[in-house]
Amino acid sequence: MPKLKTNKSAARRFKITGTGKLMRTKGMKSHRRRTKSLRVRQEFDRMQPVSTADVQRVSRSLPYGL
Repeated sequence: MPKLKTNKSAARRFKITGTGKLMRTKGMKSHRRRTKSLRVRQEFDRMQPVSTADVQRVSRSLPYGL
């Protein structure tokens, strides 16, 4: 079996927790951020779990992550 290549853009966008969950950052964080509430701005800084519908697709891009 040959080695599989990791998709480098996916490796930068997604992180894998110690328990194996895929985490992502939110988009739309820079445009008109000052007008958003503090709670919303803080949510942009946190990592969010990847949707269960997308986990299989993302994990194919990171063959050695999971």
